[in-house]
Amino acid sequence: MKKASLFLLIILIGCDREEAIRIEGETMATTYHITYFHDRDFKKDIDSLFVLVNKSINTYDSTSQISVFNKSKTGTRFNFFPPLMKAKEVYDASGGTFDPTVMPLVNAWDFGPLKGDLPDSAKIDSLLSFVGFDKVRFNNDSVWKTDPRVQLDFGGIGQGYGADVIANFLASKGVENMFVELGGEGLALGHNLETGKAWRIAVLDPQNTDQFKAYVSLSDRAFTTSGNYYNYREVKGKRFGHTIDPKTGYPAQTSILSVTVFAKDCTTADAWDTALMAMGHEKAIEVLKGHPELEAFIVYLKSDGSATYATPGIAAQIEMNP
Repeated sequence: MKKASLFLLIILIGCDREEAIRIEGETMATTYHITYFHDRDFKKDIDSLFVLVNKSINTYDSTSQISVFNKSKTGTRFNFFPPLMKAKEVYDASGGTFDPTVMPLVNAWDFGPLKGDLPDSAKIDSLLSFVGFDKVRFNNDSVWKTDPRVQLDFGGIGQGYGADVIANFLASKGVENMFVELGGEGLALGHNLETGKAWRIAVLDPQNTDQFKAYVSLSDRAFTTSGNYYNYREVKGKRFGHTIDPKTGYPAQTSILSVTVFAKDCTTADAWDTALMAMGHEKAIEVLKGHPELEAFIVYLKSDGSATYATPGIAAQIEMNP
């Protein structure tokens, strides 16, 4: 739904310890890879859960709950309460920089299921008049809108939510050591029992996606990355990334090339990487100082080249690639 895989799980096979179960497949317009330690294969259950997640929040499915809401004039009963709650939380905490009501703008800029000519300033101003999470109301089983034109897009949070659903399911089955990766979003819980160490991920170099920028050792952390180097449009020689600034209505023009966020759960990390990406590195760093529950690794542009920033809580776990 959002982006291609940005991480590669580095699995180091060495000694004969408890064997891992590895499953993979396709869902949400991307791929998933899961490694966990248990005596049962849960692939059928996992694929069934992904079907339910898609039927809930996939805007490319015209029959999904979120698509029904977007086409309705008032609202609907729904089964996407968890991501909606998280979206509201991050919307408030980010000062509106993360806003799932950007769907009309996503479509206008040709990044959604509806295609068309790119918008002019008059069109953007018109769309902005019904963008804003303050135009959405909800309770435990229903969501409604104060303007019939309001539409929701969970592209900036959906894959993280999907990864959380799978991790929570595996945890309910007694799995303690697992690595769940869905289109670059995921969770590294417990340890890799084959190596006896923390899980290890590799972060792509946003200026050369054939290489890795850094490696990160993780245990009991979720991870997500946002970057505009895969999903973008070029118009008259100018590149527009897929991260829409809900305040201006235009694709965010930012110094950040990629931002990787680490949090307790993947839905939180996913929402925040979208918000931080739109802010630019200076504001993002200041915001992160006020959110000790988040860690981040940012690659950004300076006048003399690229630079990186890591929050203190994750810096020691990052190994830069020479």
